[in-house]
Amino acid sequence: MITKIIRNIFRVNLNIKKSESVLVFTDRPFEGEIIEDRDKCRRERLRDIAVLTAETGKSFCKKILYLEYPATGSHGAEPPQELWAIAFGEKAFRKLKAQNLLLPLINKKAKGDEIKEAEEIISGNRRAAVNAVVALSNYSTSHTRFRDLLTRMCGTRYASMPLFDAPMLEGAMNVDWKALAKKTRDIARIVNKAEQIEIKTPNGTHISFSKRSRKAEADTGILTRPGSFGNLPAGEVYLAPMEGTANGKLVLEWAPTRPMSSPVTLTIKGGMVEEVSGDEGYVHYLREKISERRENANIAELGIGTNNMARKPDNILESEKILGTIHIALGDNSSFGGNVSTPFHQDFVFFKPTVTLIDKDGNRKILMKDGKF
Repeated sequence: MITKIIRNIFRVNLNIKKSESVLVFTDRPFEGEIIEDRDKCRRERLRDIAVLTAETGKSFCKKILYLEYPATGSHGAEPPQELWAIAFGEKAFRKLKAQNLLLPLINKKAKGDEIKEAEEIISGNRRAAVNAVVALSNYSTSHTRFRDLLTRMCGTRYASMPLFDAPMLEGAMNVDWKALAKKTRDIARIVNKAEQIEIKTPNGTHISFSKRSRKAEADTGILTRPGSFGNLPAGEVYLAPMEGTANGKLVLEWAPTRPMSSPVTLTIKGGMVEEVSGDEGYVHYLREKISERRENANIAELGIGTNNMARKPDNILESEKILGTIHIALGDNSSFGGNVSTPFHQDFVFFKPTVTLIDKDGNRKILMKDGKF
């Protein structure tokens, strides 16, 4: 079963051809990184899965490139220079360095003309870039300039699999991909008729925001077109709320890889987290991240889970795909239609939501009630 699912990543999800090159990478704990005991085994297994994936891929393509690097320590942080060199090719990499563009990109400080110049360099050397990526790093590269430039400028297909855990191979990855794709696209079409969204959950969460001019995308797991990007396991509709429009309260009961010992409350005003309260240790982490950069407090994403095979609530990669859940993220949204660029993107899942869509004429439509479509 496990071998079949991994083979399907190349055969079904990415449709890899014999003439193509594929980059598989993972990260290892950096020196001094504090890891909870329950997470150490998963991190070790993650490397094993990455190695097995790279070995499996050799029978599908011309070239498999594999890299392990010290973890960045944060979802949404840019990966190290050596990964840029392998992914984009040495010529583009050297030009980015020579023009003093690489470090601003990695530090998420590149602006306007710098980004345009980097795009021109990368586009001019796109033939040297890898054709597909299987990103099995613990810390997500989904919301990075690295991923955005690969998919948008080079047409690279990109499967992002942060926090991946072995049981997913027989759970959320063992899904009818065609049926999942249809369901997810159908829900995205409905959501795209709305201009305002309101969400309530039984635990006291309530939030509203504007969707005006923002498009909801479907993460289907079918990454066969040039420039395709999504998670594996897949199954969500996602969008970037309009900055400055979110207001309400988020009551967090699940951290990314564990239940909270007690709820953590985020007070949202004008699109930003204004207050973090609670007795849980995670409060200190969130306050620290928000104090690092104001942009980290941004309400970055709404996601709606559509995968009927997803079950695990204690791993955000899978829990945010559970059919009938929603998730909301803080931080970066620059890679999927938003305007906030920061080396932080963290999702939180919410169960049994009621989601109301409001169109431009003020008509209200309930998309989901208590987690039921």
